Amino acid sequence: MPDFSIEKEYNKNVVGIDEVGRGPLAGPVISSAVIFFDHEMNNDSFKLINDSKKLSKINRIKIFKLIYQLQETKKIKFSLGMASVKEIDELNILEATKLSMKRAVIKLNRPPLPLIIDGNIDLKLKNYPSNGIIKGDQKSLSIATASIIAKVHRDRYMQFLSYTFPYYNWSSNAGYGTKKHIEQICKKGITIHHRKSFEPIKSLIHNK
Repeated sequence: MPDFSIEKEYNKNVVGIDEVGRGPLAGPVISSAVIFFDHEMNNDSFKLINDSKKLSKINRIKIFKLIYQLQETKKIKFSLGMASVKEIDELNILEATKLSMKRAVIKLNRPPLPLIIDGNIDLKLKNYPSNGIIKGDQKSLSIATASIIAKVHRDRYMQFLSYTFPYYNWSSNAGYGTKKHIEQICKKGITIHHRKSFEPIKSLIHNK
């Protein structure tokens, strides 16, 4: 389970960063940046915090409410950054992911701090030492918290888009390439929210 071991290796506050949405066929990639101001906090609710992919929707929402309470009491601060479908298609998904992470860090509006990032990623952001950590969302509470924030916000965003584009079932598949989603792409075509650089969309467009 994630804890503050990595954070405590630093003699200052650090920013934990994670993203959600690298794999879907539709929708943006969203990142979150999180600072815990107290690494000695003892809260039983922290036991629920884990890599967002390992949590049920009910537990994610429960933890999300705790996270907001912590921000309201100024025990943590978090922000969000997004890279659009257009940016994903123009830059590639890795560079768009880095862009969304940089935006999240800048939106924190804090003096430069060390960054701990899920995955083998170096943001190369001036004055921000960057440490990419493989499976960081399973090791660091800051990164795991960022993954939950990003996941909840992106799922809500995709649910909002699904009201306008109900055929693709984004409210349940979050834009990922499920069988039914791909079937609907073949039947109805693509929307402005689909990633044209991703397969099988890229080949479908090319073969038309």
